[in-house]
Amino acid sequence: MAGDTLFGVHGAALQVRAQRMGVLASNIANASTPGFKARDFDFQAALATAEKSGGAGTLDGALKYRVPLQTSMDGNTVELSQEQTAFAENAVQYQTTLSFLNGRIAQITRALKGE
Repeated sequence: MAGDTLFGVHGAALQVRAQRMGVLASNIANASTPGFKARDFDFQAALATAEKSGGAGTLDGALKYRVPLQTSMDGNTVELSQEQTAFAENAVQYQTTLSFLNGRIAQITRALKGE
């Protein structure tokens, strides 16, 4: 694919990080929901799936339930501090990947203009 040669793994990485951001945000939003089970996925496994499938179905089979360090009386498995830390780390990694892609696009644009 043309996108693979221009952006390498970074395009798929951005997509997987965006999907993980949604999963983590859902966990945080449901921190007080009785019986809610926190979920996440292994970034490397999801990225490998995204690369193989051209970006389709990256979460299929990769989404797993978190095992809490301390169980809640209401059955909720969200540990808010853990989720917030994972969300912040993922957000920084997302921004880093996005910055790389923006730099690559600027480089391609300059090349096309003959600069």
